[in-house]
Amino acid sequence: MLRPRVIPSLLIHKNGLIKTVNFKDGKYVGDPINAVKIFNEKEADELIIVDIDASRYNLEPNFDLISKIAEECRMPLCYGGGIKSVEHAKKIINMGVEKIAISSAAIENAELISDIANAIGSQSVVAVIDYRKKTSFFNERNEICIHNATISKKFDILETVLNFEKMGAGEILLNSVNRDGKMQGYDLKLAKHIKNHINIPMTVLGGAGSLEHLKELFNEVGLVGAAAGSLFVFKGKYKAVLVNYPSPSTKFELCSNNLKI
Repeated sequence: MLRPRVIPSLLIHKNGLIKTVNFKDGKYVGDPINAVKIFNEKEADELIIVDIDASRYNLEPNFDLISKIAEECRMPLCYGGGIKSVEHAKKIINMGVEKIAISSAAIENAELISDIANAIGSQSVVAVIDYRKKTSFFNERNEICIHNATISKKFDILETVLNFEKMGAGEILLNSVNRDGKMQGYDLKLAKHIKNHINIPMTVLGGAGSLEHLKELFNEVGLVGAAAGSLFVFKGKYKAVLVNYPSPSTKFELCSNNLKI
């Protein structure tokens, strides 16, 4: 049975973990293997790890590092970054990774989702939508971003998500560039809009700064995954680096109070 998930999202840059703000200004927060060990101890629901260099610089996935992370990880693991072929996806899944996340490659060639889903199963394919809100004097609109938000595409987000679902994606990851690292709350309006139109699980990322933000997401949007980066690697107003995760009792409260299914 599906249930709400509380998911740490970690970014890899040059084999180390960083945390960005608006996809820029990465701050080093530690070693990925050590972070995985801590989240193991804290019994995290799932873990998302994305190599932010791979797609941007047209690099292959770092299979050696992925293998080490997968060997250490005792929770479901989703890996993204540099996956551009069925062969990449199969190799990563065979290392013990449960899900692969594809973003830029899927935006540029949606049929890749279908090819990978046929090879490893839809349940293991997460289609990522990185998006940025653009505001002008006349209107406000969302645009899809690729290659670590260095390139924008004027595609309709809902149409793109529906196409990804049709192509065989088993899950959607909706990630706000504007809210990344700001810790001021999720984009509940767009999350609710997308969830109301799809029939596959969705995870929302970008903006969580407190456990209350996770509760708002579950209560306002419903049955989704709540992913966060800064919330689980920083502590206090000065953002001291401290890997953390809610206790089982706290998480139960977050996921069960007035939850809309």
